[in-house]
Amino acid sequence: MSEKSRIKVIKRGEIVPTPKKKRGKKASRETPAREMVSTVTGWVADVKKRKSDEAKAAVDLLLGRTTLSN
Repeated sequence: MSEKSRIKVIKRGEIVPTPKKKRGKKASRETPAREMVSTVTGWVADVKKRKSDEAKAAVDLLLGRTTLSN
């Protein structure tokens, strides 16, 4: 019993709340990734639309519905 456990008594007035950390870095990493995904998605949509328009024009030309005016 020579070694007593040390217990520190803290009164209510002595407790200091710890400041909370801000989480700003996670959002800053997501923003460029979202912009990149948005850009690539736009490119894919443009390519699909262009191919669709070209295919439609080719079918119309093949079937004689329109003539080349461009």
